[in-house]
Amino acid sequence: MKAIGFIGDSGAGKTTLIERLIGHFSRGGLRLAAIKHAHHGFDIDRPGKDSYRFRAAGAAQVLIASGQRWALLSDEAAPESPPASALARLLARLDPCDLVLVEGYRGQAGIPFIEVRRQPEPAMPASADGGTSAAAAAGVIAIATNAAPAGPCVQSLLPMLDLNDIDAIARFIATTLGEPWC
Repeated sequence: MKAIGFIGDSGAGKTTLIERLIGHFSRGGLRLAAIKHAHHGFDIDRPGKDSYRFRAAGAAQVLIASGQRWALLSDEAAPESPPASALARLLARLDPCDLVLVEGYRGQAGIPFIEVRRQPEPAMPASADGGTSAAAAAGVIAIATNAAPAGPCVQSLLPMLDLNDIDAIARFIATTLGEPWC
């Protein structure tokens, strides 16, 4: 299963970019999945509902199903920060699809990441592989931004993608993953 991640500061536009890419690739006939990392605890269940009561009684997992959709609620033993294998474990749970778009999970190995930024950052020293040490360590392969860099900056060492050009970002993803989608 092919996957690509998106990382960046809160408010940078990761969710909007992923939403637009899902629409773009879906219109092209691809089957997509999305994974979002939540930094803080969350609950989609509500007190008083049967599924909530099952979990409160001690069920580690509750599957809610109807004719239209289903959802699996699974409580993790250590809800703090995700272990290094968390993303791989979640990807393995998904049904087969053409592409998974991942929001967050910075530093998780196994998939390439596009960093979403609203403003370029000042220059950083390059690593031996031509990227920045921080970017290379995080698996960042490109920067998507709406701001052109002014002078030398870390982005010049990585491909710069126009955050508003969904077609170009989609082509970059397809090329990176070796797929003829675009």
